[in-house]
This record gives sequence, structure tokens and C-alpha cells, in this order.
Amino acid sequence: MITPYQLDDIAEWAETHGVDDAALSYLRQAYPGVHFTQCLDDDINHAEPALQGAGINLYLVDGRQHCLRLTDDFENATGIVLAVVTEDCVES
Repeated sequence: MITPYQLDDIAEWAETHGVDDAALSYLRQAYPGVHFTQCLDDDINHAEPALQGAGINLYLVDGRQHCLRLTDDFENATGIVLAVVTEDCVES
């Protein structure tokens, strides 16, 4: 389970420190048991972020079954995708 409060903290931290391998390593240590991954926001299709931040969107991941899938269910979330928004990702 991931809480909205945790998601807010993670977004704030990522906005301040950026999203790279070192950031993911830090987050994995700070939130044991939560899976973290990164991508560009335009790599994610047909899903609304659980949280939109300044330059980053956060999506929840449900990993309870064999295949990972995006979810909006905080109760069943096991991971977070930190999706960096670039100017190319912003809709006009």
C-alpha cells in the first residue's frame, strides 16, 4: 500500500532532486518494499497520473499478479513510476 501522503513526499523530493539512477536508489532505501521506475511521461499511454507535479507525473503500479499494471488504487499499489514531463510531452 502506498499512501497519498507518501506520493506527495516522493513527488516533492523528485522535483527537487531530479529523477536518475541515484534518485531511484535513494527512494528505494527510503521506501523499502516499494518498487520505483522511471520513464518519460509520453511513454505512458491511456493512463491518468495519480499525481501531477512540476515536470514529473507519478503513476501507481499494481504488481500483485504476474504482470505489472498501472492502477489508481492506493490500497493495492506496490510501486511508483516517476514519469518525467518534457516539453515534447506537453499537449498544446
